[in-house]
Amino acid sequence: MNASPEPSFRQSVDMMFTRAVALLDLPPGLEEKIRVCNATYTVRFGVRLRGQIQTFTGYRSVHSEHMEPVKGGIRYSLGVNQDEVEALAALMTYKCALVEAPFGGSKGGLCIDPRQYEEHELERITRRFAYELAKRDLINPSQNVPAPDMGTGEREMAWIADQYRRMNTTDINSQACVTGKPLNAGGIQGRVEATGRGVQYALQEFFRHPEDIAAANMTGTLDGKRVIVQGLGNVGYHAAQFLSTENGSIITGIIEHDGALVNPKGMNVDAVRAHILETHGVKGCSEGEYIANGPSVLENECDILIPAALEGVINLKNAGNVKAPLIIEAANGPITAGGDEILRKKGTVIIPDMYANAGGVTVSYFEWVKNLSHIRFGRMQRRQEEARHLLLVEELRRISSESGHATELSGDFISKYLHGAGELELVRSGLEDTMRSAYQAMREVWHGRDDVNDLRVAAYLVSIGRVASSYRAKGL
Repeated sequence: MNASPEPSFRQSVDMMFTRAVALLDLPPGLEEKIRVCNATYTVRFGVRLRGQIQTFTGYRSVHSEHMEPVKGGIRYSLGVNQDEVEALAALMTYKCALVEAPFGGSKGGLCIDPRQYEEHELERITRRFAYELAKRDLINPSQNVPAPDMGTGEREMAWIADQYRRMNTTDINSQACVTGKPLNAGGIQGRVEATGRGVQYALQEFFRHPEDIAAANMTGTLDGKRVIVQGLGNVGYHAAQFLSTENGSIITGIIEHDGALVNPKGMNVDAVRAHILETHGVKGCSEGEYIANGPSVLENECDILIPAALEGVINLKNAGNVKAPLIIEAANGPITAGGDEILRKKGTVIIPDMYANAGGVTVSYFEWVKNLSHIRFGRMQRRQEEARHLLLVEELRRISSESGHATELSGDFISKYLHGAGELELVRSGLEDTMRSAYQAMREVWHGRDDVNDLRVAAYLVSIGRVASSYRAKGL
């Protein structure tokens, strides 16, 4: 008997949309309007490198313009293709709606292995790609705002922003054409850590609800929970670092492209990260036992599994062997539709990608607002906040002194209380509020409807409902 074929990433997203939309009372026309991708642009351009012209293929897909600008990362990978970009653009639409960021969904990609090129070559390629997109308004502060994704980062975003500025010299808002920029090029504090920090806030919110913890057959808090992380890139590293240093979780497994490290007593995430940066892999790292077959560690005993790298790593072949009672999808689409069904039948609780990795787009929203307002957060109110707090401290000291029972406030309390919120504190506060509110919207549907048994369907119901309301408000 042949096993049922594994759906592609695009098919997985579509199947999950279909499963959710069946529970909503939408007119067929509106359902189809939300489902389909509005437009995908394919650009092919040549760049003279190493004495010859090399031709590159790039994509920018716009899934929904129920709100503008549309938002979504640009990835550099040999695996980039139209289907993948369109599926990711659809996820961006639902993700932005779920966390109430006022954007439509978009995504871009360039079919390239960035490791094969020198920095100056990558800059020429990136600037030409940006030129091709910007001249079609596929990079524009009010229409389409890219961000970093797999294979890109602050450096590429700075090149793109500069290229747009050169083409639009009188656009006062040109810095807002892209987010994820370096701090000295219009970026915002907390953006690099944002997606990993969002994963931490998502888990903290999950563990605030005894009913949800029980649904995963777990007890207690994040303290002491055994965590396996697949992919120690930007997202996986920050999630693991914050969980281990701030929440007391134990990182027992780290999976990378060349194998995995396992240590039941826990690992120092910074030490592993330093080893990866130096050797480009985990082999030879003294923090844990090296396992050559990295993907097999996904099936190890643990409390929380964090797939934070590639699509489809948990699928029909291995989902039945995954033992983690709680999985949080830090990557986009790490569990296929087939794998998802197997895990749900086993009772595994999955915190879905649409919500779990929304920290990046949330802080990108804050950066976009900062660029449009032309002032950093906290600049106007921070010292006034400190002055008000100082008034209260001085009054408490005066009352204590006059009562004859002089009680000195601790220096630690005073320094913390007098510290006004700067940009990083405000960004983290806004991100935590966003992640908590979005989770509460999901769990209301999860626990409030008899026909909803998992958080993924709940997330789709919340987001599709909000997109449908936007279209209705426009008269569609």
